[in-house]
Amino acid sequence: MKVITSSSLRRAALSFLARREHSIFELRQKLFIKFPEASENFINKVLTTLQEENLQSDSRYAESYTRYRKGRGFGYRNIKREMQKKKVDPNIFEKHLYTNDSDWIRIISAVVKKKIRSNSTLIMGSKEYLRLIRFLQSRGFLQWQIDIAIRNSLH
Repeated sequence: MKVITSSSLRRAALSFLARREHSIFELRQKLFIKFPEASENFINKVLTTLQEENLQSDSRYAESYTRYRKGRGFGYRNIKREMQKKKVDPNIFEKHLYTNDSDWIRIISAVVKKKIRSNSTLIMGSKEYLRLIRFLQSRGFLQWQIDIAIRNSLH
């Protein structure tokens, strides 16, 4: 049986964190997968130490993840749902993710422009129009954001 030490757990956690920010929930899951024989208390103790040393921060994770997903063209609802899946406290991620962010219109407009072929026109009620709305909804954009972006794209 392999002996697990706090330094081996710490090294593994730091290795994960060196690649990108992780929520505490994600990090805990990855450590349980890598060290299935480790006790929950032992892993939690190492994670608490990393948080106290500010090497792991859900706030930093929320900021980084929000920026990344916005840059990839995803909307508020999608990002919020992902944060909830990763068990980030709403009080933390809502500091970085909010519905009235001025970036949303710029982001959704870029997504709409990319989806509409340059030689085609968007006609209200058309198959392409309805497909675009469903796509934007699946990306997590709010209806008022979709309405503005579509209105700006109609010819």
